[in-house]
Amino acid sequence: MQTEIIVSGFGGQGTLFAGQLLSYAAMDEGKHVTWIPSYGPEMRGGTANCTVVVADNEIGSPFVMKPKAVLAMNLPSLDKYEPLIAPGGYLVVNASMVNREVQRKDIHVVMIPANEIAHDIGNERAANMVLLGGLLANLPILPEGALERALQAHTSDKMKKFVDINIEALARGASYQAT
Repeated sequence: MQTEIIVSGFGGQGTLFAGQLLSYAAMDEGKHVTWIPSYGPEMRGGTANCTVVVADNEIGSPFVMKPKAVLAMNLPSLDKYEPLIAPGGYLVVNASMVNREVQRKDIHVVMIPANEIAHDIGNERAANMVLLGGLLANLPILPEGALERALQAHTSDKMKKFVDINIEALARGASYQAT
């Protein structure tokens, strides 16, 4: 099985970190993985996205044309990637940053007020983890607990203080189901 995922948002939202964490978790579970980041020269505030391919076998190409899933952290990401999702795929949307309904009826949609949830748990920068938790709860390509284990194993010493809040954010996002 091979699953292609695009994570997209503004620079500074943790877009690349979310994709990187997913990649680490997949590698730790023995999967084949590619992670390709892309960001504008502005970094914070500019556009950022990454593609993650997770597979049971060797990956032929890291390029993604019709992703199985998109994690859209803002309106421009929703506008850009909604049309590209494979029919039957998953779209996880940060409802806090989007002011329109999803147009497609042939995909599964998970709307999560990620900014509000992150604020409620004490760190507004954890919205990316809220959305990632929602993605993997609806598209279970990794075993339960894989993201949490990857956070503990791959977080730098400087950032270890955020592991528990990120784990809480993953759990809160996982409570949202696709429509």
